[in-house]
Amino acid sequence: MSCSFHISPAFEATKPQLSVLVPFYKDDASGLLQDLDAQIAGRPIELLFYDDGTNDAALTGTMRTAIIAARGAVKLITNDVNQGRSAARNGLFDAARGDWVLFLDADMRPSRQDFIANYIDLIKSEGADVIFGGFEVETHQDDPDRDIHRALSEISDCLTLQERQAAGPQYVASSNLCVRRRVLETEPFDSGFKGWGWEDSEWAARVSKRFTLIHADNPAVHLGLETTATMLKRFATSGPNYLRFTQAHPDLAERLPLYNISKSLGRLPGQSLMRPILKICVKMPALPMRIRLTALKLWRASHYADALS
Repeated sequence: MSCSFHISPAFEATKPQLSVLVPFYKDDASGLLQDLDAQIAGRPIELLFYDDGTNDAALTGTMRTAIIAARGAVKLITNDVNQGRSAARNGLFDAARGDWVLFLDADMRPSRQDFIANYIDLIKSEGADVIFGGFEVETHQDDPDRDIHRALSEISDCLTLQERQAAGPQYVASSNLCVRRRVLETEPFDSGFKGWGWEDSEWAARVSKRFTLIHADNPAVHLGLETTATMLKRFATSGPNYLRFTQAHPDLAERLPLYNISKSLGRLPGQSLMRPILKICVKMPALPMRIRLTALKLWRASHYADALS
């Protein structure tokens, strides 16, 4: 495994207080780079992007061009081997120079022009160690194949500040997460999570026991809604990660509906035989969305039942 680096003209001279960390894999993160560069406006902030093994010369060229044009401090780390989301975040943190780090996914965009300024104010005033700003989705997208992901996000991710505050670590995601450096020095992301899912939930549950976690109204918008086929694949293959989460935090897992549904399905002989029917329901646009969502949740629970058995 080897890494290469590209930096903007202002990078070396900047002594950052906040490091914005963006891992990506096969995503063009140049739009996010430009949006963030416009917001840092001379502040002591650095932007670090980590390509986790895309191996696409054209994409690297696009990112390099955006970095050269940037006014602020920007660095691109290009890894030639995909290591997974937790390892990528840990690698970004190792490269960060700020006392605080802000994790953003590459397919996110700040929903406000004062997004960065808001985080700076929160860091100064709230006395927190971990700040989750919230999550939004685009109000409209001309691709019906992504409608089920939007609908699922609206009911499970796009929660009000009050709903998130009441749930504590349950609705924390690394897609828009600001963290004090010493927290990650003490509690890094668990690189034993592979592929998609649950590594940020496990981390949030772990750090909330030792550090002060707050929710804030400073959302980012998710632009990268997935297709129905991708959602089905992710839910079908993330069972091992879910098992790792439940083993690390059994008390929390057992309070969540997903765990109880998965355990109940696991006690039914031949429960996996319903998956073809569930898959058809999920992929059928003519069905009401609530039925498709129920089928998708049962599809996930069916696969997680296998992981828990």
